Amino acid sequence: MKYSSSSYFYHFLRERCLNKGRLSPFFLSFVLVTVIFVPFIFYSINHLNPISKHAVDRRLPLFKPPPSHSFRGYDYGILKKCELFKGHWVPDLHGSRYTNSSCTSIPDSKNCFRHGRNDRDFLNWRWKPDKCVLPRFDPKTFLEFVKGKKLGFIGDSVARNHVESLLCLLSKVETPIDQYKDSEDRKRTWYFPNHDFTLINLWTRFLVHDEERMINGSLSGTFNIYLDKIDEEWSKDLPILDYVIISDAHWFFRQIYLHNSTGVVACVYCNSPNVTDYGVGFALKLALRSALKHINNCKNCKARVTLVGTFSPAHFEDGGWNTGGRCNRTSPLSESEINMSGPEWELRSLQMEEIEKARKKGGKLGKRFGVLDVTKAMMMRPDGHPGEFWAFRSKIVRDHIHDIFTYK
Repeated sequence: MKYSSSSYFYHFLRERCLNKGRLSPFFLSFVLVTVIFVPFIFYSINHLNPISKHAVDRRLPLFKPPPSHSFRGYDYGILKKCELFKGHWVPDLHGSRYTNSSCTSIPDSKNCFRHGRNDRDFLNWRWKPDKCVLPRFDPKTFLEFVKGKKLGFIGDSVARNHVESLLCLLSKVETPIDQYKDSEDRKRTWYFPNHDFTLINLWTRFLVHDEERMINGSLSGTFNIYLDKIDEEWSKDLPILDYVIISDAHWFFRQIYLHNSTGVVACVYCNSPNVTDYGVGFALKLALRSALKHINNCKNCKARVTLVGTFSPAHFEDGGWNTGGRCNRTSPLSESEINMSGPEWELRSLQMEEIEKARKKGGKLGKRFGVLDVTKAMMMRPDGHPGEFWAFRSKIVRDHIHDIFTYK
């Protein structure tokens, strides 16, 4: 299945300390991958009356690419042919647009350097599509494009980390008001009054409704998920959103029982009689299908564009995040060093299929769907993962060392 990047004008700019593990809801490690999709928004202002090429040419100089970058990368004809997600990482002497010192909204628990990380080279890379040039992200331009709008990030901790990265970038232009935070810090709202722009994070495990099973009065870590019921923690806010970005996958790597209206239909990592284990991909596919179907069928929703991020790998080697796995690489991998036929790519392919189905149906309903196909680019960046340099992970390591010396 081939996706034309001319249909998905997103700017995927850079990665910092990445959160891609199969993680608990309390672990929100420091991901600094910013997905910028201003041109897609620009073309979707009116689905029935797209902006003319003349208007595009007239507004493009707002991006102000640095002198070292060829501006022809924003020529309409070249962008139309450019596959933004086919490329490679190149050294970037400009470095990061923000740091743990300059961005006050970075949670202390996700401050890699505060928790002992010493190397800095992972900051000095940028994504370079093979056939075009992407200027550096301009927060002022972004805020102008989304003025008066509401953007919602829906998903797990990866979605939350995207929000936090975007906050760091936009705060260079305007300091937002921290408008709302629920008791568990799973729903957050920030408001930029000068631009009447609202940024919302809606946390969800599986996109659909779930219940954690109890054993002897204690939570078991095993979940029932209900494919015919959408998680209201995000769906109740869907009608107010103008733009939606979904990033959700890592909670599916645990024991799950899948239900529809008739009862249990499948499971993941189970060994139960009369229930078939169809694997992580099957569960992720059906949950995503339910979510995208809900968006398409939502009569009172005004979302102009829904984007879905493809799977980002965990990057842990020799174990999981909580079983001794390591993330200690300090430089990107080349394309020849990654496995393009592994489970990460299989999950990405399943997601792409569901997005395409939703796109075809949505086109008949005046709704637009796109893909943030980041899997390959993220597979190349194990150096961006915080590894042990985040608060919760650091505590696990300290406790483990304490136990060794205490009980040896």
